[in-house]
Amino acid sequence: MNPNLGVTGWLRWFWRQLTSMRTALLLLLLLAIAAVPGSLVPQRSSDPNGVSQYFADHKDTAPILDSFQMFDVYSSAWFSAIYILLFISLIGCVLPRTKHHFEALQAQPPTTPANLSRLPAFAEFTVTGTSAEAVLEAGRSALKADRYRVARYDRGDTISVSAERGYMRETGNLVFHFALVGVLIAVGFGGGFGFAGQRAFYEGQAFTNSLIAFDSFNPGRFFNSSTLTPYTITLDKFTATYEEKNTNAIGQPTDFTAEVTTQVKGEDPQKNTIKVNEPLRIAGTDVYLLGHGYAPTITVRDPEGNVVFTDSVNFLPQDKNLTSLGVVKVPDGLAEQLGLIGFFYPTVSEGHSGAYFSMYPDLIDPRLTLDVYTGDLGLDEGIPRSVYALDTADMTKLAGRKAPQKSLEFSVGETVELPNGLGTVTFDGVKRFVSLDIHRDPTQGWVLFFSLAALAGLLISLFIPRRRMWVSVTENSDGSVTAQCAGLARGDDPTLLGAVDALKDKMERTVGLSRD
Repeated sequence: MNPNLGVTGWLRWFWRQLTSMRTALLLLLLLAIAAVPGSLVPQRSSDPNGVSQYFADHKDTAPILDSFQMFDVYSSAWFSAIYILLFISLIGCVLPRTKHHFEALQAQPPTTPANLSRLPAFAEFTVTGTSAEAVLEAGRSALKADRYRVARYDRGDTISVSAERGYMRETGNLVFHFALVGVLIAVGFGGGFGFAGQRAFYEGQAFTNSLIAFDSFNPGRFFNSSTLTPYTITLDKFTATYEEKNTNAIGQPTDFTAEVTTQVKGEDPQKNTIKVNEPLRIAGTDVYLLGHGYAPTITVRDPEGNVVFTDSVNFLPQDKNLTSLGVVKVPDGLAEQLGLIGFFYPTVSEGHSGAYFSMYPDLIDPRLTLDVYTGDLGLDEGIPRSVYALDTADMTKLAGRKAPQKSLEFSVGETVELPNGLGTVTFDGVKRFVSLDIHRDPTQGWVLFFSLAALAGLLISLFIPRRRMWVSVTENSDGSVTAQCAGLARGDDPTLLGAVDALKDKMERTVGLSRD
């Protein structure tokens, strides 16, 4: 590098480095490496609850990771920088190559080399009783039949045909790179104008496609809430099937099916199903089944028997057998604010230590236990609180481990009195809930189109050989004619020698005369 290049020279040097194919490949590899943290730690865009849990479990390292935008990898400044540099590099690579390729398509095949025998594929034969023009025409016709572009060149006593084909190889290469640019643009626009949201709701409950109905919502940079199409999804029934015959896999899930009723505004209701690998497509959004669990129905009454709380509460699964944890908050109606932390066991069993656990994920012998807290729930401070967590810092524990009373235990239909005469709690039943991911990507079709175009371009560039062929014909002093056939490949072409021999054989058959 010359230190005296100046600003313009350095900019030109930097542009050449950035737009080289080697740099584009390095940036593509770097982009793949940069995406790895997105699979190692939860992302706010897809798992906001997981991010909150990560902060709770890793109080020291989570803030450090957050300072490097590790929980927002795909929208981070450093990931975007690599993405934009890759985009510019690909454009800078492809445009000059496209210009050069277009010029090459318009140009004639190159002149015939003086010494064809030095080329890697060469064949020669001599015939009598015919003219040099007839032999050359036989070669030209054979090459044209094989879809070569041909041009004639004369040099002294030697006449020749130069031919070439395989420009589709470079065309496929350019299509592949243009398609990659198209994928980058489509993904960028899709991320900017799309959104991803999550919602968990139980059987019988409905979800409305509006901002306030999402449990978490992650819009693109250019998203406009007016683009949300009004529709509803009602969960009619959720069915989970588990392995029961294979003793080595008892309890392993084999199928999940959510039966739903959908209705777009102004249209009739429709019955649909959602499975793990079969999302629901409705009003331009894709609805994916992410997870499921149980929602025990709990009713709290005051000492006079008045209902102060009744609802089905989503309990989050803690293990593969769906031992689940949930929180109930009752801010009004009792002498004190009430908080309940519960564990739900679909098929309860008792361990050697006396602790309960679920031994099977389906509802065979359901049991509910509740720890009871009274005090300030923190709901009057105007600070958003998670429905899946209970802050017990300013609360008194009345029932549970290390409390005056053991945890409240319920089977379905049972009612248990709360400590201190606060009232009663009834375990009315169990519903299933599902967690859905509602995703909108307006460029989804374009991504598919460009991906297929990239695949087609790659296949063309891999399987179509680029080669040049020559036929040189000389009339000897004794009246015989000597024909030379030669070929040269652009890249590795194991069929080149066979192609030259085949050309020679075709010419001999066409001439149809005896050889010397």
